[in-house]
Amino acid sequence: MNLIDWFQKGLTYEEYKAQMKVNLDEMNLIYEKFELDEQQKSELTALKGRTSKVIVLTEDWCGDALMNNPILMKIAKELNLDVRFVLRDSNLELMDQYLTNGTARSIPIFVFIDGEGNEKAVWGPRASEAQNLVDTLRSELPPKDAEDFEEKQKELYKKIKQTYLEDQNLWHSVANSIISKLKNEK
Repeated sequence: MNLIDWFQKGLTYEEYKAQMKVNLDEMNLIYEKFELDEQQKSELTALKGRTSKVIVLTEDWCGDALMNNPILMKIAKELNLDVRFVLRDSNLELMDQYLTNGTARSIPIFVFIDGEGNEKAVWGPRASEAQNLVDTLRSELPPKDAEDFEEKQKELYKKIKQTYLEDQNLWHSVANSIISKLKNEK
């Protein structure tokens, strides 16, 4: 299946939100609060017309998706991109073409394509600043065989999610990371 076929198979943003069971309120909150700054808008102006569509590999339970997807939607609005959401867990054939480090089905993954379905850029699953945050917090976890590992891991996920919901500097880091990837597209 080529990328245009995958794109056509995907859900619109409204369809994606309508089927969400997890993180909808959080995703909407970020979408409502986040605004691209003037520098970002200026950089995006220079990129208009280079790509026309985005395939988003995602799932509603994903903490990274709850932050990254609404930021992508603001960028897509600025660039007039058509965005479709493809659910990872029921589309592993596509997901397995975009593994992180060649092994992980990490999401979200944003595949930017032109009107003919040619891949122009791929971004995801995290901006480097978000990865650094996650790595730092994970380094504080006890060993996996520790009695309190699961409890501490749940606390870690809550802390990451709360940071994703509140840290507007992190939101701008995500936008900058996506914009940087688009500037260097194929």
